[in-house]
Amino acid sequence: MSKILFVPFSVLGGIIAGAVGKKAFEGLWGVVDDQEPPDAKHRQVQLRKLIPALLLEGAIFRALKGLFDHGSRRLFSKLTGRWPGEERPDPA
Repeated sequence: MSKILFVPFSVLGGIIAGAVGKKAFEGLWGVVDDQEPPDAKHRQVQLRKLIPALLLEGAIFRALKGLFDHGSRRLFSKLTGRWPGEERPDPA
């Protein structure tokens, strides 16, 4: 039941992480290059700029998504007393 109640927290966290990640990427890309970041949908894009841009964008988004997800789970747990997920990773 707690997993179902957690879904809105998770969705909201993903939206916030995406917005913050986009701003963070644009800010960091401004340090790397004075032009707008390349996008895969652009027809004429240099791969030497596209690949680092995609790697940087992906790393930023994944890190922020993970932080927001864990933070929202902690908040949910404080509010409800139940952890929405696994307690720890499965042993190898």
